Amino acid sequence: MKMFMGGQIFGAGVIIVSFFLLILCGMVCGTDSDIFCLKSVKRTLDDPYNYLQSWNFNNNTEGYICKFTGVECWHPDENKVLNLKLSNMGLKGPFPRGIQNCSSMTGLDFSLNRLSKTIPADISTLLTFVTTLDLSSNDFTGEIPASLSNCTYLNTIRLDQNQLTGQIPANLSQLPRLKLFSVANNLLTGQVPIFANGVASANSYANNSGLCGKPLLDACQAKASKSNTAVIAGAAVGGVTVAALGLGIGMFFYVRRISYRKKEEDPEGNKWARSLKGTKTIKVSMFEKSISKMNLNDLMKATDNFGKSNIIGTGRSGTVYKAVLHDGTSLMVKRLQESQHSEKEFLSEMNILGSVKHRNLVPLLGFCVAKKERFLVYKNMPNGTLHDQLHPDAGACTMDWPLRLKIAIGAAKGLAWLHHSCNPRIIHRNISSKCILLDADFEPKISDFGLARLMNPIDTHLSTFVNGEFGDLGYVAPEYTKTLVATPKGDIYSFGTVLLELVTGERPTHVSKAPETFKGNLVEWIQQQSSNAKLHEAIDESLVGKGVDQELFQFLKVACNCVTAMPKERPTMFEVYQLLRAIGINYNFTTEDEIMLPMDTGDADNLEELIVAREGHD
Repeated sequence: MKMFMGGQIFGAGVIIVSFFLLILCGMVCGTDSDIFCLKSVKRTLDDPYNYLQSWNFNNNTEGYICKFTGVECWHPDENKVLNLKLSNMGLKGPFPRGIQNCSSMTGLDFSLNRLSKTIPADISTLLTFVTTLDLSSNDFTGEIPASLSNCTYLNTIRLDQNQLTGQIPANLSQLPRLKLFSVANNLLTGQVPIFANGVASANSYANNSGLCGKPLLDACQAKASKSNTAVIAGAAVGGVTVAALGLGIGMFFYVRRISYRKKEEDPEGNKWARSLKGTKTIKVSMFEKSISKMNLNDLMKATDNFGKSNIIGTGRSGTVYKAVLHDGTSLMVKRLQESQHSEKEFLSEMNILGSVKHRNLVPLLGFCVAKKERFLVYKNMPNGTLHDQLHPDAGACTMDWPLRLKIAIGAAKGLAWLHHSCNPRIIHRNISSKCILLDADFEPKISDFGLARLMNPIDTHLSTFVNGEFGDLGYVAPEYTKTLVATPKGDIYSFGTVLLELVTGERPTHVSKAPETFKGNLVEWIQQQSSNAKLHEAIDESLVGKGVDQELFQFLKVACNCVTAMPKERPTMFEVYQLLRAIGINYNFTTEDEIMLPMDTGDADNLEELIVAREGHD
């Protein structure tokens, strides 16, 4: 009996030890797996334009792959891939099976390339945790693999603009989290799956002449009877069918050859704009009377048909293009990413955002809806983003202290107005130095306010956080990982990180002053410096010793208060604005103060999202 019990205990011990060894192996070997994954992708695909030239694997530092083009990591100092975005790079070759080694990846985008052959039949074993899959505008052939229905985390599937054949697997409709499905412009046939409302529209199946069933107008026909009449009728048209089939095959190869040629002639990557043919006369709805009336055709001419050379910024809400009208007026046009909202809901949101006016907000001048495309028109900001001014690609930042303080006060004023005085009050949720734009006089303007609600709802599980639903890495408040609910205090944490960027000159996810052994972000480094009584050493050396050291340290303390771990201990945005304003009182930055502190300030921390009304549950 004792031997039996001893054997049980020994067996249990072996299982426990084995379990922990397995976990340890996963922790140690996980990043090696991701490096092997990227090596395999680069080895499998032909890269004629050298977009993957930055993928240099002769490096042993932790997080080095996070600097590769198209690679997003879970943490900038950890070699673990979160998203792989290799869109519009002219890549050629088959689907890279080595992608399965990126075992923690949640997003894959191979759109607008020349990937070919079939989509792997066992794709579900290659993409275990992917929430977004975009293989659109490639040369994939064969059938859509039925195993795709086993990728149960999928929110988005885009397979349009390929040469896919056969039927769409009916079991794809059983994907529990699917929000968007599109297979337009293929060679598919048969009954379309019955998805939940909003997942797929008629446009999702466009230009697949063989598809039938709702929401398409073509109902699926019942199978023909085997009567003699049918046999005779079939024989009568047999010759015509053979001839038509031969003609169809010839046309198929002709069209395919033309499509290859078009891709070679599409270096600007704006093939999607061609689908707007026939909609160019649609008017742009304008909120500003000072801007002349225009239509979509004017926007396309002003942006060189949304050419790559006109792109001035890309973010999770969409791509921004520089537009120059025929009269020389310079504007910015944002092409929003896919939205699940109806046109009616979109118009309602536009009417709200168009009425939001403040000196320190980028004014929305107008908008346009053309088919599934949605465009926003903004006033141009000639000095770009605060991020680019603070962290230029070449050379050091040249911004002096008065200019940095002016930008901080103006941006705080705009965000405080959104939180406290705007009707409806707005939680931004994506505050970063990239969304603070600078006009000709370096007056700061906050952009992208209110846009989070217009984007695709990702999901209600962890991918909502990791896919950037709540902001860029380095700016996200720590409580969001638990609550997944946007709050004003989360905005304040993000804004505090921007203040730290201004006073230290460091990036939010990489601290150049920190030792190589430090693996944290800017906020964590500041907290470490504070605990070691070395906070003064964090200040940008180019600002020190010029008679403003006291202002610098006061500014740094305000930033630290904003990024404290406990949300309740953070000040309100109105308080942040007043503190910064007091520091800059001798500079005469502010001439008027349109921020009216509301009577219900005490409830400001608990205000519900009126425009960004997306919580962690539905």
